[in-house]
Amino acid sequence: MRRIKLPLAQGLQVDFVDRDLALRRVEDWVDRGMRLVEVVYGPEGCGKTAWLLQSAELLRELGFDVVYVNPIDREVLAEFSVKELRGEFMRLVREVISQNALGRLAWLAFDMAKELIKATRGKIAVIVDDAFQILGVKESAIYVKALLNLIEYPPERYEKILTIVATSEGVSRREIGRHEWANLRPMWNMAREGLKQLYEQIPGSKPGFEEVWKITGGNPRMLGSLYEANWDVNKVVNDIINRKRLRTFVSTLPGNERAWLLEAVEDPDTLFTRERIPLMDRLVELNLIIDDIPERDEYQWVDEPPPGRDLELGIGKYVAWQSPLHREAVRRTLEEVRP
Repeated sequence: MRRIKLPLAQGLQVDFVDRDLALRRVEDWVDRGMRLVEVVYGPEGCGKTAWLLQSAELLRELGFDVVYVNPIDREVLAEFSVKELRGEFMRLVREVISQNALGRLAWLAFDMAKELIKATRGKIAVIVDDAFQILGVKESAIYVKALLNLIEYPPERYEKILTIVATSEGVSRREIGRHEWANLRPMWNMAREGLKQLYEQIPGSKPGFEEVWKITGGNPRMLGSLYEANWDVNKVVNDIINRKRLRTFVSTLPGNERAWLLEAVEDPDTLFTRERIPLMDRLVELNLIIDDIPERDEYQWVDEPPPGRDLELGIGKYVAWQSPLHREAVRRTLEEVRP
């Protein structure tokens, strides 16, 4: 399989590395077929998009017609054989993007999959990346149900169909989890060896790998952000604080919740109690933590699961900070914004 090149940071392209277990998971879906939609969730920047793009290449090589859309990044792949359909699809994509109606990109992928089933009756893959933030909670659930209908009630018989949706947005995941329309599978940040392979592709002088590992926790986007910031941790942390409006968030907290948040900086599992669940939900909404983490059995994860507990990286048994940098951003905001 050809390994694709991907942007790690502005002006820096790297080869796709690691995620061998996740790619084997895709091959397993090809072999076994899909009964439900596969919804993959995980921290922002953990590498879901890179894996999906490499999966699209894998599926293309396995003879699939592939439709990939990422509404947030306005990125589209149309790797299918019917030229007329491809031309029409790309025309509609340009129209939707020009109108800034980005939520329609996800529905265009769905519509095109139906047309491909009717035209080819072959092997079709629909890959939708980071659409839930644009679609919203209710429409995201409707969309997953529509993809399930594509599997169960297609317009024509087909050889195989794969439907994969990825998100870092936690609220929609809960809504979808209320129904039996999808398999919800987590993906975590890269394991140590995988991040090292990315780190070694970065040119120039840089901190030692162990230091980078402890700062990023294996999150490739944070690795790229550090490179862009010339390895200045303060710049990356301040960007998280400003982008997520953490000063405003912290200033709204009553005294007990400030104390709980400070405890969670040291041990995120302290949030996993009845009285602290509302605070945990707000942290999920801000994409600062992942909650209700399943057991570390490999079959439940798309790729290698995180350690059972690693407080140095901010990982608890049930709750984890999306990266050590996210945790540090909250810590500094609590120190700066006094009650």
